[in-house]
Amino acid sequence: MPPSLGLDLDLALVSNVSDMTIIDQQPLGSLFSGTSTAEDVVAGLDLSGATAIVTGGYSGLGLETTRSLAAAGARVMVPARRPGPARAVLADVEGCDVIPMDLADLHSVRAATAQISDSLDKLDLLMAVAGVMATPEWRVGPGWEGQLAVNHFGHFTLACELYPLLAAAGGARVVVNSSAGHTLTDIRWHDPHFRTGYDKWLAYGQAKTANALFAVQLDAIGRNDGVRTFAVHPGKIITRLQREMTLQEQIDRGWVDGHGTVIGAGFKTPSQGAATGLWAATSPLLDGRGGLYLEDCDVAGVTAPAAHMDDGGVRAYAVDPGAAARLWELSVAATGATPITR
Repeated sequence: MPPSLGLDLDLALVSNVSDMTIIDQQPLGSLFSGTSTAEDVVAGLDLSGATAIVTGGYSGLGLETTRSLAAAGARVMVPARRPGPARAVLADVEGCDVIPMDLADLHSVRAATAQISDSLDKLDLLMAVAGVMATPEWRVGPGWEGQLAVNHFGHFTLACELYPLLAAAGGARVVVNSSAGHTLTDIRWHDPHFRTGYDKWLAYGQAKTANALFAVQLDAIGRNDGVRTFAVHPGKIITRLQREMTLQEQIDRGWVDGHGTVIGAGFKTPSQGAATGLWAATSPLLDGRGGLYLEDCDVAGVTAPAAHMDDGGVRAYAVDPGAAARLWELSVAATGATPITR
């Protein structure tokens, strides 16, 4: 196939994305890379006076994020489903507070946002790091599929309720952890809650697509208030995110050996995995930008549907403005979250 024809076909496959989205989803030439660490990204940064919230901030990538932001001088608040263990883990992190919150329980989310709003007058960074992956079928609230509920609806409600604090910062950033898993499926508009035929990987993929689309629409709504939002793919990392998978499943996928030691190609350390989120939160290269999907400390390109997830990039459907607006309306209706007006 002639190179030009191949390019034409790839562009046709992403034709449902606006031209501006395709233009924006282009690498910027960051000085960092997929091997950069959290320490590399925050080296020399002074975040004194900044306030940050990090969900999942007491384990895995979230813990690396919390420690890095605090080391740079930020005040960090960590909502935690298990506040006792979270406080124990974070006892040595200066300027860090733990607040009880369960993303699966929207009453808990609203109670946490009320407590946060009583203690802050602005919020500079909201880092949505917490998540679940490949869980057995479970239902939340009125029967929502659990992975969509925790990974998307919980964070959606959190961001909406905290939006006044983000707008008050006059230059806040929201960073949402998505994943290359989004390549597994678009939003299942006909059956987002898997009323029939539950598949744990498709449910995970849908939730990660939802995370990416959430970033697109929150950025569109918030940019006039200086609130810019990014979705990030942290990379492949073994953390507690795999807790619902058996050791044998991870062995069969070539991720670890029989002792649980990581042997898979391309896996990052937790510090390397946290780097892209921290870059999204702090890089001046992203000033004036938003609604983008990032990976390896740079903006990812839009890829064709046949591309392998390990090859990087973002699917067109995960950055489509029309789909993002549709998911936003669905999410407001489902959660009853406080609407954000432009």
